[in-house]
Amino acid sequence: MSITRRKFLGLTGAATLVATCSPNALTGQTLPNERPDYAPSPDLKKLHALTRQRTSMLGYPINMNYPPPAFFDWRQKLDAAGLNKFSFNSVGDPFKHSHFFFNTHDFERELIERFGAIYGFTHKQVWGFLTNSGTDSNMHGIYIGRTLLKSRTGIMPKIYFTREAHYSIQILRNLMNLEWVVVNTQADGCMDVNDLEQKLKANSDHPALVVATIGTTFKGAVDPVDDIQSKLKGRDSYLHLDAALFGGYLPHTPFADEVLHTQAPDQSARYHSIAVSCHKFFGFPSPAGLFITTQSIFDEFEAQFGKIHDPEYILQTPGTITCSRDAVKPAEFHFFSSESDFSRQAIDAQNMMDNANYLLNEMKTHYAHLEPTRANNLSTIIYFKKPTDRLINRYTLATIGLKQKDQSVPYAHVVVMPHVGKTILNRFLEDLT
Repeated sequence: MSITRRKFLGLTGAATLVATCSPNALTGQTLPNERPDYAPSPDLKKLHALTRQRTSMLGYPINMNYPPPAFFDWRQKLDAAGLNKFSFNSVGDPFKHSHFFFNTHDFERELIERFGAIYGFTHKQVWGFLTNSGTDSNMHGIYIGRTLLKSRTGIMPKIYFTREAHYSIQILRNLMNLEWVVVNTQADGCMDVNDLEQKLKANSDHPALVVATIGTTFKGAVDPVDDIQSKLKGRDSYLHLDAALFGGYLPHTPFADEVLHTQAPDQSARYHSIAVSCHKFFGFPSPAGLFITTQSIFDEFEAQFGKIHDPEYILQTPGTITCSRDAVKPAEFHFFSSESDFSRQAIDAQNMMDNANYLLNEMKTHYAHLEPTRANNLSTIIYFKKPTDRLINRYTLATIGLKQKDQSVPYAHVVVMPHVGKTILNRFLEDLT
């Protein structure tokens, strides 16, 4: 049956639509492809001003230094080769052949192997990828742990972490519908393994998915990985490390053992997976993260992951929750896995440690009333009683309330990063006066 234009307009009420959207009706209105006169242009002056102020950032774990000139040379080489000129996509497992070959899996695989080596993973037995962020890395660690424990036991695990852990862990717990067992902390903010042991016993009918934090968000406490692992012996468990900031610089310090995957003498695994942020210590110019585990853990996970979706479209089980993945970031971050840049990172790590010591000593000498505290010798975070709002705003300090004698006392902290040298610290110390 044929439908005339008149009948169609009558059936759909489109006559009214045509009338209201006629050229006369649209006169004076802004069309979608026109920019209104009142729309502001991008404020480049403000952007320049922010760039000049970047070294005043003291309150958050972000490296505000420019990467070395060689990084921008590397970017230009990638650009000249055609990367970022059209749609590259690193969908899928970087350790498998990809049917969609417009990717940067070669770069990604090599950087995971290089970082896997500094974290003590066995050569050629490592798996991972470059994620969108530290939270994305943690999401994959928790999801893999949940999947493996559920498949091994038929019982959904409970997740264990402390309130000092990054807030994203709480979001991911909720997202994956996992019951949270809150583990108490010691005075410095690290996980209390005795409390963990008691709560493991109280929940012995469920597998244990434990998230240990290597450098808690505010205090910089370090959960004791080996003690945690000792409490997990003899039960179904999975241990994931959130080492967002500390995982970047600790390998270049005397405390490198804290993030090593294996331990002597039998080279047994200390944890199952690790997450490290790329935009914190390393100074990568946009959010990204490393997620690293073993090939055997991934193989076991992949067998289960392949059952919940149809991988035929890309001719492989991708292994990642995220499907299409940024192909530019792995190629760019590959620069930070070179021997020359590892050397630069070692210098940055030493400077951070030295400057954290300097700030703590100066504050204890001149501002003891603020009760400056450093959780441990691994940390570059100094926290203290909250100063004036003017200083909070000037130096972009993070603040929280810490419970003391049944009341909340406001505290702030300084995170000593590679861009935080003695010049800015001395200015901060003077302003505290």
